Amino acid sequence: MPVLTRLIPSPLAVDIRPGALDDLADVLADERISRSGRLAVAISDGSGARLRRRLEPSLPGADWFEVGGGTIDDAVRLADGMKSGRYDAVVGLGGGKVIDCAKFAAARVGLPMVAVATNLSHDGICSPVSILDNDAGRGSYGVPTPIALVVDLAVIREAPIRFVRSGIGDAVSNISAVADWELAHRVNGEKVDGLAAALARQAGEAVLRHPGGCGDDGFLTVLTEGLVLSGIAMSIAGHTRPSSGACHEISHALDLLYARRAASHGEQVGIGAAFATFLRGDHEGSLLMARTLRRHGLPVVAEEIGFGDDEFVRAVEFAPQTRPGRYTVLEHLDLSPERAKEAYAEYVASVAD
Repeated sequence: MPVLTRLIPSPLAVDIRPGALDDLADVLADERISRSGRLAVAISDGSGARLRRRLEPSLPGADWFEVGGGTIDDAVRLADGMKSGRYDAVVGLGGGKVIDCAKFAAARVGLPMVAVATNLSHDGICSPVSILDNDAGRGSYGVPTPIALVVDLAVIREAPIRFVRSGIGDAVSNISAVADWELAHRVNGEKVDGLAAALARQAGEAVLRHPGGCGDDGFLTVLTEGLVLSGIAMSIAGHTRPSSGACHEISHALDLLYARRAASHGEQVGIGAAFATFLRGDHEGSLLMARTLRRHGLPVVAEEIGFGDDEFVRAVEFAPQTRPGRYTVLEHLDLSPERAKEAYAEYVASVAD
């Protein structure tokens, strides 16, 4: 009888608390991360640049690289800049764009990567995926899971609250994504990894049902842990299924159809999750999602993020094209334009105050 039935890819260290940044040097000194102290630290010109002044004295062996944006070209330039440095590890210090660039660059040069998140805008802080803009719009690139994660809740509270709200939408959308995964299993026999589904679903449920608010350490801890568990769930499954269903298809469609008007990722997938849950016939669950999103200051209908009803319905119709081969409630129902419009109107009426 084996003691372990399988190995689960996960970070060696996860430090989530106020003041965690003060002990970053100790985390990085772990010999499994950096024996020599030679580190490549990727930062933005915003929060990362400010934190560099605070952290630089405790990281004397680090070289600092400013990341211009969140494109594939930015990530390749970062990797090229690190090639001759003989570093032990890469540290991504900043928001989602910096961390995604650092994950991709670390994979390209074959180094472990440590994520030091300064906001909680999405579950990319610990996922095996980098989301980067490219010539075709936006792409998802497979990368190793970060070897360590540090989140200082004091720093998180200093970031604009919209980033926390976005993370809430992304975490809650797990519930809908897992429901779509299970639908694909029932209809098409798609294999569901039970552990990955359990982690992703419970991450979403913990955030959905927590009574705290965006400024509470208790709630921020649960949210951060939920985003970490989402990333680990994707690593276990080997794909994004545990955290990406119709909710993300709708968000991707909004990004592609209305690129200059798109709202935050978390806002879009939050609305997408509540609507997809309604389409599956779980009206009670959809209403609970909408009420939770609204309590935290997130939108629950398209009008609240600047889209007309017809524009949102168009995105719903286009959504299946964003993930060919993925089966969700949208592919299952195959709504006509008229029925999609009717269903969205019914949803809007159901979540109205």
